Amino acid sequence: MHPAAAFRVTDPLRLAAFVGERAFAVVVGVAGGRPLAAHAPVVLNGRTLRFHLSGANPLTEALRAGGTALAVVTGPDAYVSPDWYAAADQVPTWNYVSVEMEGPVSPLAPEATARLLDDLSAQHEAPLAPKAPWTRAKMSAGRFETMLAAIQGFEVAVERFEGVWKLSQNKPAEVGRVAGQLAARPDIGARRIAALMADQAALEKAGLRR
Repeated sequence: MHPAAAFRVTDPLRLAAFVGERAFAVVVGVAGGRPLAAHAPVVLNGRTLRFHLSGANPLTEALRAGGTALAVVTGPDAYVSPDWYAAADQVPTWNYVSVEMEGPVSPLAPEATARLLDDLSAQHEAPLAPKAPWTRAKMSAGRFETMLAAIQGFEVAVERFEGVWKLSQNKPAEVGRVAGQLAARPDIGARRIAALMADQAALEKAGLRR
């Protein structure tokens, strides 16, 4: 997490909305002093984060033992050239958005893992309307249960919930220039960062940064 206070976001509603929109995290645990990471779709309800991993994933066994897990959800990012600043003697940097959730982790029973999978599919099928949503009722008898046995669900009781919106807040006079340059870039990440910079600047102006 970036140490500069200017970039920190602590508003739980804003953080939760971001996690709900992205819904995909890098999950990190430790086994034998070695950090292990895996990617997983996530569901956040209040301060409870749920996800599942393959039973064969090395991180699965580490998290089954309990302890602390860290989940990182990242958003768009973009390189910022110092040539875009009006001020002299600047250096390259990177603008980005990210949220970290950390807390004790515990394994879910099979029934709770099944509910997690139902919640995940419902969350991501809803935006596909008017298509009828997929549910496991469409699967052949017994197939879901077979696949369920090959995964492990987890939940994290989130104790640390923090975000970084690094969007040039430390250079307010340069925000418009940088956002304009990024908006003209061909890659979607740069254009999304430009839009976020404009939104952040509006929040700053309204005194609602956090």
